[in-house]
Amino acid sequence: MAEVWTLLRVLQWTAEHLRSKGVDNGRLDAELMLADLLDLDRVGLYLNFDRPLQADELARFRERVKRRAAREPLQYILGRAEFWSLTLHVEPGVLIPRPDTEVLVEEALKRMPQEAAALLDVGTGSGCIALALLHERSDWRALGVDLSPAALRVARCNAEELGLSERFELRRGRLEELPAGPWPLIVSNPPYIPRADLAGLMPEVRDFEPVGALDGGPDGLDAYRALTRQTDRLTAGGWLLVEVGIGQAEAVRELFAEAGLTELFIRDDYAGVPRVVGGRHAGSAD
Repeated sequence: MAEVWTLLRVLQWTAEHLRSKGVDNGRLDAELMLADLLDLDRVGLYLNFDRPLQADELARFRERVKRRAAREPLQYILGRAEFWSLTLHVEPGVLIPRPDTEVLVEEALKRMPQEAAALLDVGTGSGCIALALLHERSDWRALGVDLSPAALRVARCNAEELGLSERFELRRGRLEELPAGPWPLIVSNPPYIPRADLAGLMPEVRDFEPVGALDGGPDGLDAYRALTRQTDRLTAGGWLLVEVGIGQAEAVRELFAEAGLTELFIRDDYAGVPRVVGGRHAGSAD
């Protein structure tokens, strides 16, 4: 008689297998992968614990487990990530949106007026920051720039899926090569990992996420130096808001001060880590 693998048995085995491979929250990952495979939510999964998996379902699930056990990020396996209550497409070659980045969206919404505005998203990646802002402000428009063709393709896909493509322009190139603006808001989650620290990152990041979206140069601050050389692209009173890595906030604030930005601030994320640095063009917006 063929061995019977019920949903519950598969989940129990997978959770232990992933734990043995160093995966945190292996049971949760197993549930999310299986629920996605069967087109169920997690409640539906619990209500079907006694259901046997069919041979083709089991084969497809084993392939997912193999990928996760190799430490491939769950988001790449599922093909999506949640950000700002939005479901975004992600795939290898594009940085996975993180909840920590949502505080950058919060600061942009808090500091910009409600009326129509244009924003520049430098290193847009999946488009998560710009798309979250456009989702909240129906009169805003955005330009997302990135050097990665894969990132631009994914960002374009996300904009179309969310019905925001008419207000979200995408271009490939370096910041200094793109339209001067001026912009009332520039946002960026740039590469900020010091190069020497890349080898010590968790495998999900080090081995799978694009190094170009991670490597911030010798001290992790190269992208911030480049951004502060472009502050003349801001309108009078315009804001530059960036995400920063652990221990970088004060150094980035100093770079902003040296560039002549005013009303400087540092915002912690919800874990208490300084996560966003902002500054305003010294000219009056009035």
